[in-house]
Amino acid sequence: MMAQDNSRARLFTRRALLLGGAQAGLLAVLVGRLYDLQILKGDRYRTLAEENRISLRFLPPPRGQILDRGNVPLALNQQNYRLVLIPERVDDAEVLLAKIQTLIPLTEGDADKIVRDLKRRRNRQAILVYDNLTWEQVAALSLHMPELGGMDIEVGEARFYPYGADMAHVLGHTGPLDSRDIDTADKEGRAFPAIPGLRIGKNGLEKQYDSLLCGKVGNVQLEVNAHGRVIRELARQKPLAGHDVTLSLDIGLQQDVLQQLAKTESSSAVVLDVHTGAVYALASHPGFDPNAFVYGIHQTEWDQLTGNPFAPLLNKAIGGLYAPGSTFKIVTTLAGLEAGLLDPQKTVFCPGYFDLGGHLFHCWKHGGHGTVNLRHAMAGSCDTYFYQLGQHVGIDRLQAMAQRLGLGSKVGIDLPHERGGLMPGRAWKKANRHHEWQLGETLITAIGQGYITATPLQLAIMMARVVNGGHAVTPHLIRAESSAHGAHEGENSGGDSLGFDADNLSLLQDALAAVVTEPIGTAYGARILEDELAMAGKTGTAQVRRISTAERAEGVIANADLAWKERDHALFVGYAPLTAPQYAVAVVVEHGGSGAHDAAPIARDILLACQKRNVAGV
Repeated sequence: MMAQDNSRARLFTRRALLLGGAQAGLLAVLVGRLYDLQILKGDRYRTLAEENRISLRFLPPPRGQILDRGNVPLALNQQNYRLVLIPERVDDAEVLLAKIQTLIPLTEGDADKIVRDLKRRRNRQAILVYDNLTWEQVAALSLHMPELGGMDIEVGEARFYPYGADMAHVLGHTGPLDSRDIDTADKEGRAFPAIPGLRIGKNGLEKQYDSLLCGKVGNVQLEVNAHGRVIRELARQKPLAGHDVTLSLDIGLQQDVLQQLAKTESSSAVVLDVHTGAVYALASHPGFDPNAFVYGIHQTEWDQLTGNPFAPLLNKAIGGLYAPGSTFKIVTTLAGLEAGLLDPQKTVFCPGYFDLGGHLFHCWKHGGHGTVNLRHAMAGSCDTYFYQLGQHVGIDRLQAMAQRLGLGSKVGIDLPHERGGLMPGRAWKKANRHHEWQLGETLITAIGQGYITATPLQLAIMMARVVNGGHAVTPHLIRAESSAHGAHEGENSGGDSLGFDADNLSLLQDALAAVVTEPIGTAYGARILEDELAMAGKTGTAQVRRISTAERAEGVIANADLAWKERDHALFVGYAPLTAPQYAVAVVVEHGGSGAHDAAPIARDILLACQKRNVAGV
């Protein structure tokens, strides 16, 4: 009997344990589910619940200003008015937009786009209907606002560029956000909230420093009822204004430079500090009005800009590529001096050509320069002298020296769309032309012709590195007090030493002085008469067409008799003052004809303006 009772007790115990285990298991599942819902996914479901009663609207921050070195505003914000649609207040968007079209010039295409945006928009963010309303339009809309349920007039800000085309290529412009901007932002880890009328930097400094200028978006939380009507404001986080950016550039000098360039059809110029790389002026002519892009440029105006043969949209100072012509003789000279292959006192006879195995390489001066040494050859820009020097130096040394002086690759200015140009060599020729490098190509490279191309900015950097003691100065537009992104020009050491022999730099500078200060110099007619402001430099005239043997025999056609596109480019690179260099300049006049007559006088007037304004002292 007792054994039977013990058996029953054991059976009961097992059943109790099984039942208890099942209950514990169910309890664990329940606890786990509660933990998942309340802890792991609590934020998500809380958000979903909050969205049933809270509408979050973003508040755009004021964009930071861009100022010149004297704190003159170059890019600022102006108040504007925009018409927006509030999705939760709209019953029939098409009917509402039809009423709007009787008051403002809203096209059918614009209206259709707004309807599509409304159908895609799942949140309650406002949709931009019309931007930059005139005061008359604001008055008309305000009068009819009781009939326009779902519409609001908002006061916002938009970019304004008071100097228009004078600063267009440097500042760039802002514009409405598009799909490409969103794709780029995703790659950079940035996010753009849905704000009506949001604009971002599209080009120039506006694009380069967009994250610095744009500030931090604010928001306001609004309580809404089941029909989406606003009941009250729950919370507000003010937006943080973007940082102001101060430039090294001087707007007065910039305008002086552009006034000089306006004498030409198409040209560019760069002025910078030879010791720090601070850019004081960076100009490209002709330009465009960046204000036209703020609200979206009209197709007709866009077609006029893109169809203009003088390329007003191109920043030629950093994006124009030109054969450097005789300005490259600076590179050839320094390569010869540094290699110990050039005796500056040794003379060469120039009969007007150089004979290489029966092939004549002509000097620009038909009758030749006669007997010349380095100083005379540089002053008179004797091609024959530099053909021979290039032959001795060789393409490898020419290429290496050009790269040390900043040619053949980007120099790193803080602007988008800088181009690197080309400094050719053996490997490049083999890879791109599938042929071996020829000696004749070395000769024409030595005088800055052939495959070689450079930007005006690179030529200015080349000049700066020659006269600043041989330091690898890098150009910059932003000053240190703007942010940690830039370096104040007064604090910049000018870069690492390039290792040039000081005597060689002195010999080269003496030859460059002769170009301007000696009667035999090609730029003597463009010299600065005040001794304390005197300049030095090198002229350049770069061919853009091939001169045939027949034409040379009959007489080379003068630039003035050629179509504009077939005329030579005119170049000048220089510095001032002569005894204590502070400013470097590069000027390129597209199809100008002559470096001596068309580029050097412009450079002279620019260097005079620099020194009289004492830009570096501002």
